[in-house]
Amino acid sequence: MAEVISVRFRGGNKDYYFDPHGLSVEPNAYVVVETAQGMEYARCVEGNHQVPDQSVVQPLRPVVRIATENDHRSAAYNRKREKEAFGICEKKIAAHGLEMKLVNVECSFEGNKIIFFFTADGRVDFRELVKDLASVFRARIELRQIGVRDEAKMLGGLGICGRPLCCSQFLDEFIPVSIKMAKTQSLSLNPTKISGTCGRLMCCLKYEQAAYEDAAGRMPRNDSFVDTPDGPGNVSGVDLLQEQVQVRLDSAPETPRRYKAAEIRVLRNGKGSRDGIEVPRERPARLTAREEEEGGFRFERRPGAGRGPIAVPSVLSAGQPEEEEERRSGRRRNRFKGGKPRPDKPAPQAARQQPRPDKPERAPRGEKAEKLPVRTATDTTAEKKAAADRAARQQPGQENKSGGYNRRRPRRRPKG
Repeated sequence: MAEVISVRFRGGNKDYYFDPHGLSVEPNAYVVVETAQGMEYARCVEGNHQVPDQSVVQPLRPVVRIATENDHRSAAYNRKREKEAFGICEKKIAAHGLEMKLVNVECSFEGNKIIFFFTADGRVDFRELVKDLASVFRARIELRQIGVRDEAKMLGGLGICGRPLCCSQFLDEFIPVSIKMAKTQSLSLNPTKISGTCGRLMCCLKYEQAAYEDAAGRMPRNDSFVDTPDGPGNVSGVDLLQEQVQVRLDSAPETPRRYKAAEIRVLRNGKGSRDGIEVPRERPARLTAREEEEGGFRFERRPGAGRGPIAVPSVLSAGQPEEEEERRSGRRRNRFKGGKPRPDKPAPQAARQQPRPDKPERAPRGEKAEKLPVRTATDTTAEKKAAADRAARQQPGQENKSGGYNRRRPRRRPKG
């Protein structure tokens, strides 16, 4: 075992081991360490601790000292010098007419070296630019061409998920990402949706790739010939997250059905001919909803709940009311059969004995109730018609019931 401390340099997410040389360094303290490029100013992310000898790359560089007040002032002066060098370099690039984009400037702790990071589409001849910069700063000048991913890591920003970029937060090195990962995860192949701020494929495609590959190894591929509880058919779709497949049955190819992976039997994985494949007589068993318990839920089929089952908690939380338990489990107590009556409602028997004003009282048992007179139904429309006919037959000048006089129209004499 070797005693080391972990430090992190500015603009990087990778930790490096250094030999403390008997110094006790606290986390988040700044130290001056010796590197291959000279003295550097770094932050300690983990204090003195033991690590196996196999994880240490020899020779282990030592810690020179814990940063003093002069070291802090030197680091602040270098940050100010970097800002000035950035503006001067941009003017020099425009004067020379070079097709390059300046990204960042870093000045060494001792101030004898300045590194300029830039991006460009191809090779750039910057020899004259280096001479001009060396004459201005009187230091060693180094220009490094980086890629778009390194540019995003240095500058930082927000991704489409709304969080800071992974490369600028915790990724210590870039991981290889391919378009095959997007196909395996059934993502849209639209470049604007699977590309990051840098214009390359998003690094987060790698995070869940192992889980998708494991699920794809246990699930059948598209166009596979499978046997289901409803008969044989071909797989038309695969849902890796829910581990379900969509099957077009031979008996009903127009309406595909969904089955879980445990409900099917793969007869041929992938595309191919059915010749020589024997379908077993015994079909796979269908998983019952009552036997499935996933995520602490019990699936039950209740009347009036539709075709599919509904999920209820299998274990009630502590302190849950009794009525809530009865409501969720579907076993509500019958209030009229020995149940406890509610305090705000009368007892069932008392509620029955109270007379209702809109209904007549029933006669006691054993006595006949008095029959009400039956009113015969008459046709009022016929009566009105008969009265109108009688009024029409009255003589002219005779007063009718309404108080008026009936007048008869004069007869028209025939012409001629």
